[in-house]
Amino acid sequence: MISGTFGSSPQVLLLAPVRGLTSEVPRVLSALEQIAPARVGLGLSRDEMASLHDYFVVADAEPIVPLTSNETSEVRGLVRFGEVRVPNPSFVEVLRWAWSRNLRIDPLDPDDERTAALFAEHIGYLELVRRTVRERRVARAPPAPSTADEFALAWDREIASGRGSRDYAGARDQYLVDQIPLLSPDRAPVAVVVDRERFDSIRILLTQGPPTTIA
Repeated sequence: MISGTFGSSPQVLLLAPVRGLTSEVPRVLSALEQIAPARVGLGLSRDEMASLHDYFVVADAEPIVPLTSNETSEVRGLVRFGEVRVPNPSFVEVLRWAWSRNLRIDPLDPDDERTAALFAEHIGYLELVRRTVRERRVARAPPAPSTADEFALAWDREIASGRGSRDYAGARDQYLVDQIPLLSPDRAPVAVVVDRERFDSIRILLTQGPPTTIA
């Protein structure tokens, strides 16, 4: 996990755990306990967050989660760094943490309709074909760096290296950053949790300068 604290009105703690890695969960929860945020935001859409809450936080039994071939390959590549769970255990446990404290938690990503519009705006036919080819290539030969953090970044680079994909990711991150002031009308400290590969983009959008980070 990497984290950074930005701004003062409100103060924003940005947490970016590696997606799927269960060993990241204690670090995320410990950081939340230390700052005691007034609200929490997640890098998920409203429907995604509702599904995690209904099926994994308050349900009596967790459902079976089908994986795409690309997701299966990502899990196989990541598992050498520790136990991996799907869906992302950091998001599930942050939801459970907030729910148990009656703390408001908000989705910060665009809804399905807006996401589809952003995708269509930035990813044309050629980029879609190239992205599919890159996904198949990385699924056959996942990156093999020495740390989970490097793996998450390398995996994202392999898939989203095209200009259209980068523009789409940037527009999605800009939407998220635009929602952060709405988390805390009274300017109390807030925490935002996103996948590791989104940290640098969101940090730049928040500060336009170097952050104070804790690796």
